[in-house]
Amino acid sequence: MIDVTLGIDIGTSGVRIAARGIDGSLLALSEVSLNLPIQSGIRLLQDPVLWWQGIEKAFSGLRLDGLHVVALAIDGTSGTILPIDAAGKPVDLASMYNDLAEPEDVARVVAVAPQETAALGGSSPLARALAMSGQIVHQADWLLGQFCGRFDVTDENNALKTGYDPVTRKWPQWISNTGFDVKRLPTVVPVGTQVGTISKVIAQQFGLPFDVAIVTGTTDGCAAFLASGAKDDGDGVTSLGTTLTLKLLSATPVFSPLYGIYSHRIGNRWLAGGASNSGGRVLAQEFKKEEMVRLTDLVDPSKLTGLDYYPLPSAGERFPINDPSLQPRMVPRPADDGAYFQAVLEGIASIEALGYQRLVELGATPLKTIRSVGGGASNEKWTAIRLKKLGVPALPSASEHAAMGAARLAWWGLGHAD
Repeated sequence: MIDVTLGIDIGTSGVRIAARGIDGSLLALSEVSLNLPIQSGIRLLQDPVLWWQGIEKAFSGLRLDGLHVVALAIDGTSGTILPIDAAGKPVDLASMYNDLAEPEDVARVVAVAPQETAALGGSSPLARALAMSGQIVHQADWLLGQFCGRFDVTDENNALKTGYDPVTRKWPQWISNTGFDVKRLPTVVPVGTQVGTISKVIAQQFGLPFDVAIVTGTTDGCAAFLASGAKDDGDGVTSLGTTLTLKLLSATPVFSPLYGIYSHRIGNRWLAGGASNSGGRVLAQEFKKEEMVRLTDLVDPSKLTGLDYYPLPSAGERFPINDPSLQPRMVPRPADDGAYFQAVLEGIASIEALGYQRLVELGATPLKTIRSVGGGASNEKWTAIRLKKLGVPALPSASEHAAMGAARLAWWGLGHAD
């Protein structure tokens, strides 16, 4: 039998369970697509029971023949919260990560919160919690409790947007100044901390050993970073999806309200990042999918166009330039479509390089290596352009499954930090 840990990833569109060997290998995977209904109206609410049903469905398709599960951890959507009673039963629907708080509750937080906290904004979990009754937990916390019966614990990453201070490692005093009782929030422990053992009922239900360790997980974004295999200061991961998202492992934290940047604590390191409005969306606006395939053959990374583009799908940028009125810059347009396509790729690559430079200017460890995930990561010519501008070597991403990042944390809980 091969020892494995399980990572459970609860995303907005599905559930994934991955079995990870101690060497980082993916030994089993089950994916379930879910069309979870959102309550109609202004609020974005969801029945948490549906999350558990998704996990049950995913377990039914997980093949663990020859594998011995020793621990599991869960990652959930960052900022999704729900109210529960003392026994862990939901007393109301869950408030999703993109749900909006009442303006008066947002104002209560803004009036007392420091600018560096991640608890600000219209979708602030803390502001949403002000209108709730009972104990407040995050999505990953509640699901962890389903496995081991503990509903009083969370991890440092899920707690961040609820106001947790990762530098002092505690719920800060200013939260009480909003009128919210901090005792209603769970105890916070580092990611990858063993907090219990699987209940016998759940072990029997899923055919797991009775001694499976239950370990605190993280948010979905942090889990995706951990899944890449990044582990050293200066390791960066760029997600080339609809938007351009950068994450950088740093020896020091970075907090910048101007750019919407905050840092998650990962062990003794810090995960800082930012997101640009540039990325795949602007490419999709300018070129059809089949055109991009054809034009990629014409791209020559050894001969850059030199055009100074700042590709955006519409006016407005947040990072690495904070300017809500910033206009897209994609002129002059060459007569040749291939040259235009390459210039847009170069422009997005320049934004990526400026983004990592901005993180360093704000105090992060300089970029030393880069891993790429997302749809654009497979474009080798674009990668060559990006590496020219970044000036660092590329490393392969170990996995794009966030569930593998959670499974990595499960190994941490057993003392096998990598």
